Amino acid sequence: MSGPALPGALRLGLARTGIELKEFFRLRETVVFTFSFPVILLFVFGSVFDAELAPGVSFAQYFTAGMLASGIMLSSFQTLAIGIAVERDEGTLKRLRGTPMPPLAYFLGKIGLVLVTSVVQAVVLLLLGALLLNLELPTDPLLWLRLAWVFGLGVAAGTTAGIAYSTLARSSKSASAVVVPVVVVLQFISGVFFVFTDLPGWMQAIGSIFPLRWLAQGMRSVFLPPEFAAMEAGGSWHLGATALILTAWLVAGMLLALRTFRWQRHDQK
Repeated sequence: MSGPALPGALRLGLARTGIELKEFFRLRETVVFTFSFPVILLFVFGSVFDAELAPGVSFAQYFTAGMLASGIMLSSFQTLAIGIAVERDEGTLKRLRGTPMPPLAYFLGKIGLVLVTSVVQAVVLLLLGALLLNLELPTDPLLWLRLAWVFGLGVAAGTTAGIAYSTLARSSKSASAVVVPVVVVLQFISGVFFVFTDLPGWMQAIGSIFPLRWLAQGMRSVFLPPEFAAMEAGGSWHLGATALILTAWLVAGMLLALRTFRWQRHDQK
């Protein structure tokens, strides 16, 4: 006689999300860094650079959009690229692969972790920005709808890219060294720390290849006035290109993850 049927992948994925969140919030250093780092940077840059970039557009307003985009990349790409590499090196992935749990449930758990932490981080950033730096939040429901799809595509692209990129780290010790410098460089060339159009042309061209540049611009289209679009590269928000490029990274990350993902360390077969 066959045993009881296993729960479906979706139900197991939800259960796995709960486990991932518990493990995440037990790591106090990681929690503090993930949620406080964007807020600290926003407060520092917003306090130091108090000039207006354009009529009615403070640097804090501009920088908030960039930090929202950067926070998504930290919560998705960086967290997963490092975390999965550590789990692989410690043998956690190998043990999970040996259980009846379908692989899809594991990835759904990671998606749930990224989604929850990204939303919490964004809410904290916006609330503290509004309270401490007089950040003006959108009043048009359509802008909140735009925020939702830009946010969702950014999370999805960062998640699949992080899963795929985790394969490059050959051990848990090298994971941070392989991932963090990439994230830092992307922040500098994607209009997070500086106004994107103030960067050299060649730097803008390189930054435009990667999703963070488009994610940051999509966020600016939500939090900055429509007139500021004229100061963007090409004189437009380029929302269609934003959707297209973030979707392309989502698909590319998924295909790479399916092709290269490993459940065991590189020195194991």
